[in-house]
Amino acid sequence: MLSESDARFDEFAAAAWPRLRRIGFLLTGDHHLAEDLAQIALVKTYASWRRVRNDDAGAYARRVLLNANIDRMRRRRLVEVGDAALDVVPVTGGEGGVADRDQIARLLAGLTDRERRVVVLRHYCDLSEADVAHELGIAPGTVKSSLSRALGKLRVSIVTETDDARGTR
Repeated sequence: MLSESDARFDEFAAAAWPRLRRIGFLLTGDHHLAEDLAQIALVKTYASWRRVRNDDAGAYARRVLLNANIDRMRRRRLVEVGDAALDVVPVTGGEGGVADRDQIARLLAGLTDRERRVVVLRHYCDLSEADVAHELGIAPGTVKSSLSRALGKLRVSIVTETDDARGTR
């Protein structure tokens, strides 16, 4: 029989899993790595559940996921094989949704790690610039400049991708 605390964590984990996995995918562009990051976030959140549950457990889990991704990037000497190497196409709703998600992943892949984290936290997680700065441990001005550069790159990438699709380049 689960304790009341464990039951509350199970409810939290079931509700948080899709969002954590999506954040992981937007950060990595890889479904398998995203699931690994989401699992790490939930495991570490569970380990600190007594302390976390009274605060914002979602923010805590998101922060753990971001830190796990940063740690993964620091260990780049490891060779990771994911969706791109296996030509895996995720099976989800209609074709338009898959194409849109694929385009978002491709566009985000063209950003630096910091720019990607800032864009995901600011626009997908809908955090304020101050909250993004706090989560990443950087100055608010750095968030603004990184976001500005990232959005500029994304605009150029979208135009280039659209022109390539039309064959006008």
